Amino acid sequence: MTTIKRWAIMLVKFFYALKDENLQWNKVNQEQLLKLKHERAMAEKALEVDLKNKSILLAHTISMLETKNNAELTMLKIKYQQEIKDYKQYLSSLDQLKQSIQLSYAHLPVAVAFTIHHHAKQLLNRMWEAEDLETRIRFEIKLLDFMAAAHEDARLNFENETLENVPQKTLDLIQSLSSV
Repeated sequence: MTTIKRWAIMLVKFFYALKDENLQWNKVNQEQLLKLKHERAMAEKALEVDLKNKSILLAHTISMLETKNNAELTMLKIKYQQEIKDYKQYLSSLDQLKQSIQLSYAHLPVAVAFTIHHHAKQLLNRMWEAEDLETRIRFEIKLLDFMAAAHEDARLNFENETLENVPQKTLDLIQSLSSV
């Protein structure tokens, strides 16, 4: 039993020696430990402030982007509303062209006026669906030439009060544009 007692005493002494050594180490390094704790707390505060600043900056950037996107969306809506209005005016003008041809050439079948109207509407749609500005302008010029020829035919026929067989300039223009 003395061996066990001796081992127990040695174990308790060893435990106290470790505890004393740890206490001594803490006492010697207490200033450095406090400094490290302070630096850690300061680093955490700095990180917190940095994160708060970045959060504010991010919120501001998001707000700016939302404002910019909303403004662009509003501008696009206005642009497309105007384009729809313009398209409707073109369609109305084409309907007037069809009526003018029907009145000026009452002796012709209605299909002739519808064919002219249909061709003008195709030119309008090609102009509207054009990918680039140059192509759009080219189709717009073709449409304007076509409408001018049709109105000129109708006007000449109406003024001269002669029953010309067909709106020749318009039909010639349809044929020349169809062959291109």
